[in-house]
Amino acid sequence: MPFKNARKIVIILGALLLLGLILVACQTPTPTLQTPPPAPVCPTAAACPAPPTPMPTNTPQAAAPNQAAWASSPHNDAKAEAFNDWNTTSDKSVPTTCARCHTTTGYQDFLGADGSKAGVVDKAVPVGETITCNACHNSATATLTSVTFTASNVTINNLGPEARCMECHQGRAAQKTVDDQIKKFNATDLDAVVAPLKNADGTTTAFSFINVHYFAAALTLYGSEVDGGYQYAGKVYDIKNNHVDGFDTCVQCHDPHTTAVRVDACAECHTNVKTADDLKNIRQVSSAEDYNGNGNVTEGIAFEIKGLQDTLYTAIKSYAKDVAGVGIVYDDATYPYFFQDKAGAGAADKDDKGNPIAYASFTPRLLEAAYNYQMSSKDPGAFAHNPKYIIELLYDSTADLNTKLATKIDMSKMVRDDAGHFAGDTMPFRDWDSTGVVPSSCAKCHSAGGLPQYIANGGTEVVTKTGVQITGVVAQPASNGFECKTCHDESNFPNRLAVVSVPFPSGVSLTFSTQKDANGNLMPVDANLCIECHQGRESTVTVNNALAAYAANPDKPDPKIGFKNVHYLAAGATFFGTQAQGMYEYAGKVYDGKNPHTPALDTCTDCHDAHALTVKTTACTACHQGSDPTKFRMTTESYDGSTDPTEPMATMVENFRLKLYAAVQKYTVDHKLPGIIYDPASYPYFFLDANNDGKPDVDAKGNVISYNSFTPRLMEAAYNLQYVTKDPGAFAHNPHYVIEGMYDSIQDLGGDLTGLTRPTPAAPPAK
Repeated sequence: MPFKNARKIVIILGALLLLGLILVACQTPTPTLQTPPPAPVCPTAAACPAPPTPMPTNTPQAAAPNQAAWASSPHNDAKAEAFNDWNTTSDKSVPTTCARCHTTTGYQDFLGADGSKAGVVDKAVPVGETITCNACHNSATATLTSVTFTASNVTINNLGPEARCMECHQGRAAQKTVDDQIKKFNATDLDAVVAPLKNADGTTTAFSFINVHYFAAALTLYGSEVDGGYQYAGKVYDIKNNHVDGFDTCVQCHDPHTTAVRVDACAECHTNVKTADDLKNIRQVSSAEDYNGNGNVTEGIAFEIKGLQDTLYTAIKSYAKDVAGVGIVYDDATYPYFFQDKAGAGAADKDDKGNPIAYASFTPRLLEAAYNYQMSSKDPGAFAHNPKYIIELLYDSTADLNTKLATKIDMSKMVRDDAGHFAGDTMPFRDWDSTGVVPSSCAKCHSAGGLPQYIANGGTEVVTKTGVQITGVVAQPASNGFECKTCHDESNFPNRLAVVSVPFPSGVSLTFSTQKDANGNLMPVDANLCIECHQGRESTVTVNNALAAYAANPDKPDPKIGFKNVHYLAAGATFFGTQAQGMYEYAGKVYDGKNPHTPALDTCTDCHDAHALTVKTTACTACHQGSDPTKFRMTTESYDGSTDPTEPMATMVENFRLKLYAAVQKYTVDHKLPGIIYDPASYPYFFLDANNDGKPDVDAKGNVISYNSFTPRLMEAAYNLQYVTKDPGAFAHNPHYVIEGMYDSIQDLGGDLTGLTRPTPAAPPAK
């Protein structure tokens, strides 16, 4: 609720202008070196139009293109506070710290369009200006391709016309601003109210709220690339939000002269959109989670953000009361926004002049959360600019405050991270942020554009002596996960990309396709798209190739034997069993092939939601009791020696996995090798434990030491241990196949097989 006696600040800044005047030049064709055949007689060309009269410095010419659109835009709202906040100053001028974005002259000065040094505003500008055509149409903006986010000192390069917008719509603060203030006050106790800092001249500086400023759309859009929000240590955040090709920049989504959203263009895909307000109801299929925990997964993503904002505000008020000791209240229309509310009445305390009292009891933890709350509030388009980044900031701020609240906020139903394909805040998509480029060897499955390029180019998995070489895809820009174009044919949307056969790391090609067209050719199947990536990166073939030079001495350690990591979630290889040879298969042994589940539930997309990736548990209940697949038995046999006839298959597989790990460790003891530790969460997973104390050894710098005493036999078994661990759904994808592989590994290591039974494979399929 606004306060009557407080001056209101309403800053309106829109997207900056692009389209300039185009001069048409007449040119005489350059003659060729060869004598051409006689040319037809050309009609007489019309005379070239005279170039337009140059516009005055601060007054747009009456006949300038798009003037009418600009004239009624926020950029020309001469009555707005954004252009009048300095009218009462003694010198009637906009200071250099503000003129860059609140005057045309200041903007030109900052860019060096007036001949001055770029990157700084040299002098204050008299009040009375708005943002005119000259701000965006000048020699400096014509070549502007990079923007430095001043608060975080991060430069974004290779920009187009949107650079003109981003110069101002980047806010005035960032994580660095918050951290710098905390450091300046030496506020090491996150939960202690920070006292004012005494200056050398006898004055004091308060530990105060930091305002991100207003309409910082670019700060939101670029996410963790520019560290705009307060990002908590140990957490990973989304980078720039890539929407779809053609609607991915300021001027593609906003009219550059009116600043209005191009609603008609949005409606081409979002069919329920009629007005700009309807945009708040949009929720894409990549947003399947209940982020704010209210039970509604169909509301627009804007309302998910609003729910998280409300929860964070509750946490802020509770923390201020419980920890800082002084109540707090927020007013989004009154600077400095956070005010003292000692009585907890929901209204700001007033001073003797009737003015609201600014909050002065910030702790570092409270400041961090309040900054994120304000950042999310002061970008009203955050739900479109980068909703997942804002969700992450709001969730983390609430969780951080929650650690200190007397009465905890129930966050059990709230969700921070998306389903894997869209989880831009996870390492499968953030591992290359130092360069911003996903290399060709990884781009197929860890970028938005890699898979469609691989398919379009007829990419292959070529098995060589040194590993698997992927063809058909080049390095790709880092992304926030998959986009629509990753799996859908953009030219024939919403059809999926057509895939009939998929090459695997063992050198074979496999398919879910069974139907044939009129010419007898197999038809594409959606599930084939899944196994393009969910197939692992290694196989029996590649492991044997890697160990070929050492195979004559299977129990001899060699530091040159490196661990072969199957990679992650190789569900497709598991499902096809020995046809794919994803696990390490021992010579002379027979293994199960493709898992014969049931015809109606026999592919990835039969059993998993294509976007949420969740298991379609309602389909399982037709045959299985309950809705939790980890509780399904699936067999009358007991392979792990359990006498419990209801023991779930998932438990049986896990028991085998633990016995395999025990056999791996026992092998190192039996063969007098250094001890080994397996950590499935840390690359490269197997570490040295020379004293067998159950902890990885560390070097002089405190870094854990990778295991370097593999024998061929040990590496084969370690590979299978990793394989099963990294396919957590193996118990459903093909339990017999993985149990067979683990049984053979335990046996080959000389491990304890007491009570264990190897499944009898079905008739071996053709390889």
